[in-house]
Amino acid sequence: MTLINFLSRCLTEFLGRHPLALLRPRLLAQRFLPADVLHTFQDRQFARGCGIVTVRQRPGTAKGVLFITIEDESGCVNVIVWPDLVEKQRREVLNARLLGVYGIWQTDGKVHHLVAKRLVDLSHLLGDLDSVSRNFH
Repeated sequence: MTLINFLSRCLTEFLGRHPLALLRPRLLAQRFLPADVLHTFQDRQFARGCGIVTVRQRPGTAKGVLFITIEDESGCVNVIVWPDLVEKQRREVLNARLLGVYGIWQTDGKVHHLVAKRLVDLSHLLGDLDSVSRNFH
């Protein structure tokens, strides 16, 4: 169990909801959709997702591609960040605890992911909530 999952469960028991459920009206105002809605999108559809960063992976065999997992109150979204965007938005990639992603939804059967075109660090919306991602390089 990741730290963020543990914190989410603790907060859910205390507050009755996932932390992002409390932010959902603000996120919807910025057109960031929850994971369960994104998972209904068609292949190659423009999408906006936002979630707490739980995992960052940059395997040596991926030729510089970064894989990020974001979590919200309805589930997880796997995000693919190509090397050129990693370099352009290095600060967001490495520091965001709450990440907004503008991109293209890709789906092939049961495999779904969001290919990032632009990233936004929305960590300030979390306030003092401590969240830590698991980073693999």
